[in-house]
Amino acid sequence: MGIKENVERIKEEIRKSCERVGRKPEEVKLLAASKTRSPDEIREAFRAGIKLFGENRVQEAREKIPQLKDLPIEWHLIGHLQTNKVKYAVELFNVIETVDRKKLVDELVKRLKEENLEIFVEVKLSPEETKHGCSQEDLFSLVEYILQFKNLKLKGLMTVPPYFENPEEVRPFFRKLRELRDKLEKEFSIELPELSMGMSHDFKVAIEEGATIVRIGTAIFGERRYR
Repeated sequence: MGIKENVERIKEEIRKSCERVGRKPEEVKLLAASKTRSPDEIREAFRAGIKLFGENRVQEAREKIPQLKDLPIEWHLIGHLQTNKVKYAVELFNVIETVDRKKLVDELVKRLKEENLEIFVEVKLSPEETKHGCSQEDLFSLVEYILQFKNLKLKGLMTVPPYFENPEEVRPFFRKLRELRDKLEKEFSIELPELSMGMSHDFKVAIEEGATIVRIGTAIFGERRYR
């Protein structure tokens, strides 16, 4: 199946997942995770109706995004951001989903000057060493720190849970992120409308637990190709 057919199938699965829990399909945005994908593949996904794309690496995005600037794409950074790449990231991306430490916040504020930037806090809910994100213990102090900066617009939380063959085993991680979001809203009297969680193999469960953005790569583009 081609990209267009894949997108149609995923949209239908999003609709069914929403139906199961009494949500509206328009509450869930489909983001195409375009790491290692060519500009041509991204154009094809755009033509299939996707407007949100996520890149993992700033270096790769610096090569690709300028080639696609004729398209009204909303670009999200969905991979770990090193402080030395912030100067490029703030120019390339509309949203940075992976803010996870105060040092990164400081660098973003420094580079933004007067401009505004939408951000999510990435929360690490899994014990895996390879995963990035702010710990649950540090989350409230990080959010409190972010809220003092007027040009950082905190929109929500994101997480990358551990991989399980059975998506049901991932459910508690998605539920936990939603519960943390609800606690933050209450604690700081703020609205955090976005929950970015769920990928190709577990997005249906993520939607049932409140995801507003699902980050889909393989199910749209096929197996990932490494250069």
